[in-house]
Amino acid sequence: MASRAGITHHQSPINHLTGSASPYLRQHADNPVDWWPWADEAFEEARRRDVPVFLSIGYATCHWCHVMAHESFEHEPTAALLNEAFVCVKVDREERPDVDAIHMAVCQAMTGQGGWPLTVLLTPARRPFFAGTYIPRESRSGRIGLTEWIPLVAEAWQAKRTDIDATADNITEALAEAMAARPAPAAPEAATPARAPRRLLERYDAVNGGFGNAPKFPTPHNLLFLLQTAWRTGDAAAKDAAVRTLRAMARGGIRDHLGGGFHRYSTDARWLLPHFEKMLSDQAMLALAYVEGYLASGAAELRETAEDTLDYVLRYLATPAGAFASAEDADSLAPDGRTVEGAFYTWTEAELAGALGDDDLHIARALYGTEPDGNFADEATGHKTGENVLHRALDLDVVAARVGVRTPVLEERAGTIRERLLAARARRQRPALDDKVLADWNGLAIAALARAGRAFGDVRWTDAAGAAAQYLLREMRRPDGSLLHAGRAGEVGIDGMLDDYAFVTWGLVELYQATGDAGLLGTALHLHRLGDERFADSAGGWYMSAADASDLVVRPRESYDGAVPSGQSVMAWNGLRLARMTGDWTLEESALRALASDAGVAAYPDGHTFWMTALGFAVGPAAEVVIAGAGAAADTRAMREALDRAWAPNAVVLYRDPGAGAAPVAAMAPFTEAQTAIDGAATAYVCERHACRAPTTDPADVTAALAPAR
Repeated sequence: MASRAGITHHQSPINHLTGSASPYLRQHADNPVDWWPWADEAFEEARRRDVPVFLSIGYATCHWCHVMAHESFEHEPTAALLNEAFVCVKVDREERPDVDAIHMAVCQAMTGQGGWPLTVLLTPARRPFFAGTYIPRESRSGRIGLTEWIPLVAEAWQAKRTDIDATADNITEALAEAMAARPAPAAPEAATPARAPRRLLERYDAVNGGFGNAPKFPTPHNLLFLLQTAWRTGDAAAKDAAVRTLRAMARGGIRDHLGGGFHRYSTDARWLLPHFEKMLSDQAMLALAYVEGYLASGAAELRETAEDTLDYVLRYLATPAGAFASAEDADSLAPDGRTVEGAFYTWTEAELAGALGDDDLHIARALYGTEPDGNFADEATGHKTGENVLHRALDLDVVAARVGVRTPVLEERAGTIRERLLAARARRQRPALDDKVLADWNGLAIAALARAGRAFGDVRWTDAAGAAAQYLLREMRRPDGSLLHAGRAGEVGIDGMLDDYAFVTWGLVELYQATGDAGLLGTALHLHRLGDERFADSAGGWYMSAADASDLVVRPRESYDGAVPSGQSVMAWNGLRLARMTGDWTLEESALRALASDAGVAAYPDGHTFWMTALGFAVGPAAEVVIAGAGAAADTRAMREALDRAWAPNAVVLYRDPGAGAAPVAAMAPFTEAQTAIDGAATAYVCERHACRAPTTDPADVTAALAPAR
């Protein structure tokens, strides 16, 4: 069995991962390591054998996970050491983000850093006593290897058990305190969202865009926060930083300029050299940021990037049933038969010449910033590999002048060059697809597609969002309406966690605003309330896992934004928006309690920008707009189009069709009962906390009313 392209494992007795739904676990199902999934039986086995648990956490498209697997987990002598000393447990972090969150917190506390693969040692009682990341097979560069480390651990387990148990108890107690810790509840200050951008902008790279030095992550929630700040306050520096960063990423090697979509992050400060995996969550969040950036700036380049990114999602991540797969791998098969990170995406000079011929090669060099000896450096060694990462550092008119052709001619030639390179690349083996469906990431994709559908007036995006939503609501819910987290090939399992409820609700709210389908709003309300019930913390906010998640040593609670916003912050934001849309102020009260319970995060705005975004909505201005009018009528469509294309990040919209659609909306939002079409014409009511301006039938009045007073 081959776990990924180009790697064939030694055939050995089947371990306990056989039959796993997770593509990551299936990659390890024929390792000579006797892996167990995260299950009570694994810890019972460790207790029976009186050995520690070796916990390895990763994900299917993780490059360094593949490296450690190839070096150690596929190597029979090393596997034998692991099997003798430990019960070995393998976890897909995307399948069990709660397990990952607990043990990543341990790793960061013990080592000051984190990442994947994550390596943790636990007692049979699930208490951690060691944590690290990638460990080489043999010792090198001052780093102990597994072959030396495993015997030392086994010896310590026998000779120093009391010390290990004490360490594990201390770590677990500290972890429980850290997960439960809250700043003293405080009323979030209205000035906080204005102070936070200054802290973030202190790290802004004015030359290359983005924040901080290498490696650089896109963190689109930072950009959404800066754009909201610019809209609320007129902060030109915040808007400029967001738009410049979006442009820099769109032109950098972090973006796939042939097939669309974005890679995981940039290993350098210039966005040139990426870590090559492509993840659904990144595409969704970046598309949302590019849509908002386009509405804020009117820059066609940002709209094109959003559309190109969503095109990638529909072409390569869409499943036949309408949902979206999780990710594509960083690694793929190189011409020499090795599995190499980025092999599918990079180009040698000879490969470019073979695909294009001499006539177009010199244009491609200028267009895509390639070099005869390559522009790509190996992440580990820093040495050039002879390969090129395509990027678009120069404006088209600059390239035209450099190669001596007129810009319109270059535009046509550029299209032909891209098509020829795509055709040549299509003959390569595509990176492996992690085809599991995650409810939370699909919720983000639904939100992005629906938002783009509204902003660009393109039903293709809205229809795709609708198909994904129907899949989730049909296939990934229990009979009581509660969500499931993950599924693959018709198999679904693992109870939904906070992010599932938060992100799916977000997607349904956006899809309702794009379609006017009141059933979607009703489902969003139901899921939000169910999530609040299952995950609520009596002190304010929400836990990641439900109270009955008995296989966890502590109950995790996280407000920090990682690659995606924290479920905690999105839940608060959803509650604030749904309260404005329905008039149910208990939703707002719960959201404000959550913001107050985490008010201390304002001191660390870089890691909590979506909390700041929710707070920015809470302190306002934030408008609710009701459009009353027949949905199919031309004047209603004109009113909706004006609203959809307005830059108004703190506005929510309700539709009140005098036909059959009026009753369900009025049932959810009783205040809309009196908001009717004037003399049969489409009418907009622009309100804030249900204090409304005079109704208007002029779309221009609506967009003018949504601009904040400064």
